[in-house]
Amino acid sequence: MMRKIICLFILLVPFKSPKNIFGKTGTVISEKANLITRLFFASKSDNSILPAKNVLEKAITGYTKLERLGKLHLQNALTIIDFSLPSSEKRMWVFDVITGKILYHCYVAHGKNSGEQYAQSFSNKEGSHQSSLGFFVTGTTYTGKHGLSLYLDGQEKNINNLARKREIVIHGADYVSEDFIKQQGHLGRSFGCPALPTKLSTEIIRTIEGGSVLFIYAPDKNYISKSEFINAI
Repeated sequence: MMRKIICLFILLVPFKSPKNIFGKTGTVISEKANLITRLFFASKSDNSILPAKNVLEKAITGYTKLERLGKLHLQNALTIIDFSLPSSEKRMWVFDVITGKILYHCYVAHGKNSGEQYAQSFSNKEGSHQSSLGFFVTGTTYTGKHGLSLYLDGQEKNINNLARKREIVIHGADYVSEDFIKQQGHLGRSFGCPALPTKLSTEIIRTIEGGSVLFIYAPDKNYISKSEFINAI
């Protein structure tokens, strides 16, 4: 009973202005961001599986900056990957920013030279076969050896801006499955691409293609100190 009262209190008490939460002025952009923050707190009562609050807030901060810069053509989708989690856990979320609804929550693979169970090493270099962190904007699609695939444009210089050149894309892969985890204890790994379960990849790609935000996070000190997006004011 007490948990229901607390949850109801959170839903009824109006949020303070976006400036108090993210250091920004009160805009429609930040109101969308507040909807996701509201979802985080309200969902405590029903055990919804969400990204950690600090990861969600970093994603919202970068999303807000990209929208302000006019980079987004698809503003209602926000994709978050949390590489602080092991590959044996579902660590990718796709949100509808307008409604706050979680559209997808699924497994995602990291680059083979980033680590085995955990992604711990990251790169922006060709041939590294490592994942890149930071903010990306989704591009167009193509059909390649992995079927329908989605181009990614890295938005952070010296962190992920060579994604296109490195052919870092979203695609489906057979090694991203619960069966693979049961056999190996972790997912298979890619050449740096955020690979998805084959059964979901086409559906997810069609949902987020064409100018939406993808944020890939890990508690990497180098990235956290250098990113102009998660430290945006």
